[in-house]
Amino acid sequence: MKLKFIKFSNVKSTNDEAIKKIKSKKILAGIVYSYSQAKGRGMMGKKWISFNGNLFITIFFELKKNMPNFQEFSTLNPLILKKLLSRYTNLNINIKKPNDLLINNKKVCGILQETYKIEKKLFLIIGIGVNTIISPRSKNVKAISLKECGKGIHNYDILKNLKYKYEKTFFNYKLNRCLL
Repeated sequence: MKLKFIKFSNVKSTNDEAIKKIKSKKILAGIVYSYSQAKGRGMMGKKWISFNGNLFITIFFELKKNMPNFQEFSTLNPLILKKLLSRYTNLNINIKKPNDLLINNKKVCGILQETYKIEKKLFLIIGIGVNTIISPRSKNVKAISLKECGKGIHNYDILKNLKYKYEKTFFNYKLNRCLL
């Protein structure tokens, strides 16, 4: 299975756009990405502060029996992103369970994992926000961007590598367990 890129200039939420695509039954596996996001969300209804130019994406696909389950994905997603984002910094990236990636104890990435069921099919929706260019300032959360602590950042490069990793690993999961 291939993940189709679905590009937007501006959305309320990439997760909401993924759900719309699933409901339409036209695209059942894809990566929604947008230059700007007005109402990004995190776990337990928290708001994800979305600055233009950072990376806002949602990967979605049907969960098949030969794939990891929801709980396994909640462990695997941060590991995959940590490995991928490590290419863009010489600093250590740590996982703050269940869904954040930190550099120097500052949030660089958040993951929101949801499911959506339609006609007995269960879809996994993985919302990912990465501070690639700008880090939000907040009283509640200390944040950092990859640009502040790394090499040249190209959102499309991160997208292509993420797409490749998910397709190679999870759409042939039984054959590729060792690739994680």
